[in-house]
Amino acid sequence: MSRKSLLISASSLTITLFSSGLAFADKGLDSSELRDAVTVDGVRAHQQAFQAAADANGGIREASSPGYFASVDYVADAMAAAGYDVTVQGFDYPFFEENVEAILEQLDPDPTLYEYFGLTGFATMTYSGSGDIIAPTQGVDLQLPPGAAANTSTSGCEVADFDTFVFGKIAIIQRGNCSFALKAQNAEAAGAAGVIIFNEGQEGRTDNFFGTLGAPGINIPVVGAAFDVGAELAQSEATVRMFVDAESEVRMSANVIADSVGGRDDRVVVVGAHLDSVPEGPGIQDNGSGSAANLEVALQMAALGIEPRNKVRFAWWGAEEAGLLGSEFYVSQLTTREIKDIALNLNFDMVGSPNFVRFVYDGDGSDTGASGPNGSGNIERVFLDYFADQGLPVEATAFDGRSDYGPFIADGVDIPAGGLFTGAEELKTEEQVAVYGGVAGEQLDPCYHLACDTFDNISIEVLDQMSDAIAHAVLTFAMTTSSVNGTDKANENAVKATSETMEYRGSLLQR
Repeated sequence: MSRKSLLISASSLTITLFSSGLAFADKGLDSSELRDAVTVDGVRAHQQAFQAAADANGGIREASSPGYFASVDYVADAMAAAGYDVTVQGFDYPFFEENVEAILEQLDPDPTLYEYFGLTGFATMTYSGSGDIIAPTQGVDLQLPPGAAANTSTSGCEVADFDTFVFGKIAIIQRGNCSFALKAQNAEAAGAAGVIIFNEGQEGRTDNFFGTLGAPGINIPVVGAAFDVGAELAQSEATVRMFVDAESEVRMSANVIADSVGGRDDRVVVVGAHLDSVPEGPGIQDNGSGSAANLEVALQMAALGIEPRNKVRFAWWGAEEAGLLGSEFYVSQLTTREIKDIALNLNFDMVGSPNFVRFVYDGDGSDTGASGPNGSGNIERVFLDYFADQGLPVEATAFDGRSDYGPFIADGVDIPAGGLFTGAEELKTEEQVAVYGGVAGEQLDPCYHLACDTFDNISIEVLDQMSDAIAHAVLTFAMTTSSVNGTDKANENAVKATSETMEYRGSLLQR
């Protein structure tokens, strides 16, 4: 693609209305010169910079790491040099990482080594404390057999449950109708050396599960386990070894926020991507791809002298991999007026998956049954129309809470949202191979959340296509004179995606 100069004036745009609702017609805006300027080589240069930041700092860009802050500096410096108003927004967040695999072993009377992360075994709870202990077990207010309905057990929910608990034992607690954190706090206060919270036992609640304590603060080992594990250890008065070696603490991260100098500040277009990686690797596809594509679009808009009618706010979020915490912090700091001034959120998280599918977020819920806030269907239509014009087939993906649009579409915020995605751990189907090529039965991103998510973990083809689509959508919404949510109506069969219908990627059951 060639790079050409471009100056777009507000008067050059037309917006077309259709009887089905507000639609931003591609014919009303020619984004070709910006798309030509946004080259895949430019995007790859930013990915290379992220790789270099990781290489110089232990191979990772986790949200509190030196590699991450090197990435923050790179993005902030580039945007400031391009003339954007840049803010680095710091925030604290809870960090948890296991250094080695945990151990849960019954030593007596029936020696058994339970499987770490197995369905019939156990898993460390996020924000567990550390320790290597050998102690007898003691059940705490258990319902064995379990009640007929889920969340009927109150095991460990009351301080009185521990009136007869023996200091120094390992508390065996049943999952039930209060939080894991409360159960663990009560156990620690009663002198437990460790805590095993086992599944409640009703149909569908028998396997090992992956729980969280919500935040650092518990200082003893806490694990979740399958129902059979907990029931066995409680009834046999076993002697058990528990070993957890983990870091659980509050750390600091940052968002990079960069505003266009011009544009209406009561109709702000927020264009986001998370900048951090998981602790296991450098995250150059997840999400160096979305971060790099957004950066290149922003830089080329500035280089071409584009003067947006609506203010464009490019954002690179921190601590997404810890639970959307950077975007959540950003939204939590907005006033009611500032929330109303945001017209929409575009989110681009993973746009270069090697075994890709071209996904568009299902704004109106017509394909997945979960719609975004009013106006999200119009955002979806911009992408659908664009890809149709390019002759590129796409599929719908749901607002399932797995990325940073989540805080924007939450109840009480209700900002229209949309975006693109090319796949993570999902396995590619034969039907998808027929449309997109690739390998059936393999992950859409084989290096998802692994150390091999490096500069070479990419499909240049889809990265190029998605970068162009990002440029087109950003320019469309930067220049429109219409309200995104003015006349949009969700599909009549769709349910608005809310915190109750969404599940964050790697989300952990609370009760």
